[in-house]
Amino acid sequence: MPDSPLSTPRNDALRRTRILLRRHGPTATVWRRRAAIVGGATLVGLAAIAFARTADRASGLFDAMTARYWWLPLVLTPASYVLIVWLTNRLAPAARGSGIPQIIAAKRDPEAAMADLASGRTALLKTVLTAGALAAGASVGREGPTVQLGATIMAYTHKWLRVPITASVLVAGAGAGVAAAFNTPLAGVAFAIEELAAAYEQRMTLLVMTAVLVAGMIAQGVAGDYVYFGIVGQTLPLGTVLIVAPVAGILGGASGGLFSRLTLWFARGGARRISGGRPLALALVCGVIVAVLGIATGTTWGTGYAPASAMIHGQATSLWFGPAKFVSTLLTTAAGLPGGIFSPSLATGAGVGNLLHALFPSEPAGAIILLGMVAYFTGVVRAPLTAVIIISETTGSRGLMLPLLAAAVIAEGAAALVCRERLYHGLAQGFLPKPDPR
Repeated sequence: MPDSPLSTPRNDALRRTRILLRRHGPTATVWRRRAAIVGGATLVGLAAIAFARTADRASGLFDAMTARYWWLPLVLTPASYVLIVWLTNRLAPAARGSGIPQIIAAKRDPEAAMADLASGRTALLKTVLTAGALAAGASVGREGPTVQLGATIMAYTHKWLRVPITASVLVAGAGAGVAAAFNTPLAGVAFAIEELAAAYEQRMTLLVMTAVLVAGMIAQGVAGDYVYFGIVGQTLPLGTVLIVAPVAGILGGASGGLFSRLTLWFARGGARRISGGRPLALALVCGVIVAVLGIATGTTWGTGYAPASAMIHGQATSLWFGPAKFVSTLLTTAAGLPGGIFSPSLATGAGVGNLLHALFPSEPAGAIILLGMVAYFTGVVRAPLTAVIIISETTGSRGLMLPLLAAAVIAEGAAALVCRERLYHGLAQGFLPKPDPR
């Protein structure tokens, strides 16, 4: 009996070829996954640069208006707070606040998160409303929103290429967002592993590093190889470090922990109790206080990048800047505006460093300011390695690496005494589904 045409050597060879192409060809899952990472990271880098430029223009617009009409924030800032909170609550509740807690919560169910926490609608409104907040003088940053935007872009890229969306995908997008926002590739890796990842996994780490590398290269290619705060070449002798680093760590860590504790209190019912369940009234009051503080100091508006950079490079600044920026950022967060706390926390930390320099006036101002920044930022975010890398990469201060690390480690312990719970992980609880009481 002759062989069936389906079992001829030629047909068998074609069948084996098709199987090999399915497993290893250009349409195979492994190649689609790689394309999704590289393509997603490229888009994250481009989106981060576009968002940064939009945010800078919004801040510049506010500065130009207030330079001409000093009284304008008394009207513009409170009214904008009310409008932005109303739009956020009505159109995209998942866009409120930083954006980092949303991605921590989204890791529980990445596929479902694309309907809300990591949806295109939420990410788009987040960027628009954050830019609007900066145009109104709100004390917010763009790095947290860039984290949520980066994770969302990475998730959509995987969806379009039919690759499974896992928690590692969101973490990679978030890390790429940090790298592109600050132009700090190492900080992107450190933040993703230290703050967003539940455990150190080799496969996830490679995914994160690939995304961060591509996004960082795109950001540098478009915006140039810039240093965020400018180069700081100052150093401190060992004797000074042994005295100043512990003081900076305790003061910065405790004040950062206090910020976290108060923020969590507002998020868990404090804001509702104060306002009697009227969020727009709370936003109005917060906006008025932020406007008054901004007019009184002239420096607490927006991200706080300019005054922080000025202090780092030795320019005299009021000792009230740190406390005023602390209050402005806390009230902006309590009001529920979209926007991050990375840059405002670094600026507040510079204010803490300014207070420290008043205690140690004979020491280099820039070095003392950086110790205050790393200590306060660690106290808020509770990610000491990320804090040290961000400061060292954004200032080129490699000679201060060990003093910065010492201050960060001490700040971590001081912050834990004031607020045991980590801020972003605590806030993430508010974005998780409520348990069924039945």
